[in-house]
Amino acid sequence: MTQADEHLLEVEHLRVSFHTYAGEVKAVRDVSFFLDEGETLAFVGESGCGKSVTSKALMRLLKPPVARIDEGSRISFCGEDVLRMDKKRLRALRGAEISMIFQDPMTSLNPTMTCGKQIMETLMLHRGMDKAAARKEAIRMLETVRIPDAEKRVDQYPHQMSGGMRQRVMIAIALACNPKILIADEPTTALDVTIQAQILELLQNLREELHTAVILVTHDLGVVANFADRIQVMYAGQIVERGTVREIFREAKHPYTWALLRSVPKLAKETKQELYTLKGTPPDLILPLAHCPFAARCEYCMPICRERMPEETSLSGTHGVCCHLQHPMAPKVEGFTTMQGGSAGG
Repeated sequence: MTQADEHLLEVEHLRVSFHTYAGEVKAVRDVSFFLDEGETLAFVGESGCGKSVTSKALMRLLKPPVARIDEGSRISFCGEDVLRMDKKRLRALRGAEISMIFQDPMTSLNPTMTCGKQIMETLMLHRGMDKAAARKEAIRMLETVRIPDAEKRVDQYPHQMSGGMRQRVMIAIALACNPKILIADEPTTALDVTIQAQILELLQNLREELHTAVILVTHDLGVVANFADRIQVMYAGQIVERGTVREIFREAKHPYTWALLRSVPKLAKETKQELYTLKGTPPDLILPLAHCPFAARCEYCMPICRERMPEETSLSGTHGVCCHLQHPMAPKVEGFTTMQGGSAGG
């Protein structure tokens, strides 16, 4: 058995481009990662860094010819090449084996159909249930995602539910066929902090009950602190640092990761302190990147950072970073622990 066959999902050299009137936008640039059964992998980074595009590429939800997964990319699910699947096999994959919770349930749910019918639709399509059996299972799924009075709620429309309830319906639809992988794309966006905590706790419990692998896409490192097993930090369509939760929160090595950690509010602070904000903007992804994409915003930028793309340095079996600061001849940067001052994790 090869190494690729041992993983539930294996992605190698993924490149995704969009054709626009201004030129070709290279949204994902040579991204590789794997996912094992029952674990949670988090993709973290600013808006526009390629997180959602990467997650949609896994199910081939990017529509050609505007979007293109470039030659040389490889996506393997249970040893099967996703990029070579025909339409019939792809329909079976989506929803039944890999499901996705989209960012905004109000726009993702069909406003003209009851929530129950939208769950039933998935069950009838992928599990071959008749209408009566699908309705019974839809009620059970609403109960599974902790929606009270499920027999009444099953006949309600999305606009009759709160934001938190709609997100739970989205989770119920995604989990209806007991998929092996659940992709949660910003599942707590636009929800207040109390509901955010409830949704993350629900996903955690369901992951443990169903042993489903989870890919969590978020811009907030604070969200993943007690939820993910491994974190991959993305910037300008690339993975700049990867590691376990403990390695990222306690031993981060990339200046961009430090910036994300510094921007997480610290409840333990006794004095008022202005929240850190990263200056500047990400690079234009239409332009070629022959050097470190973070160079223009990095306070530790060296001349080589503007000349050459850094290669990944392996710090452990699980921790890697793409930064010229890891070179033996680079200046030693102190104060990593101070920068991460008190962040939870691991």
